[in-house]
Amino acid sequence: MLALLSLQEGVPLSSDMIAGSVNTNPVLIRRLLAMLAEAGLTTSQLGAGGGALLAREPEDITLLDVYRAVDDAQLFAMHRETPNPACMVGRNIQTVLTGIIGDAQQALEASLASRTLADATADVVRAERARERKRKAADG
Repeated sequence: MLALLSLQEGVPLSSDMIAGSVNTNPVLIRRLLAMLAEAGLTTSQLGAGGGALLAREPEDITLLDVYRAVDDAQLFAMHRETPNPACMVGRNIQTVLTGIIGDAQQALEASLASRTLADATADVVRAERARERKRKAADG
């Protein structure tokens, strides 16, 4: 959705147009846009021809910014119930998993922090060009 806004180069898109691109309900898009706006990643232009816009340049938006804006920033969650303390696994599993999950979360966030919306958008454009080349070769 943000890659789509990035490709628009300052032309606002309605939630209906975005929803059509990602094949989902416009209400969901509006909810996501509200979260992204709260994080300072998108803005809205009101009136005829209005819609959503990026609030910053794509090069200045990391994928970690996006992840934190729309997610609770926790890759995995522990079970809500306390495991059985009389069981060896129950006594120790949460401590063991907390370390493993923490490492995974750090790796995910480091990877997302190293990539920008501009990077992701460029990857989309490259993938589309490759798809078009294959299609033309097959039609050839």
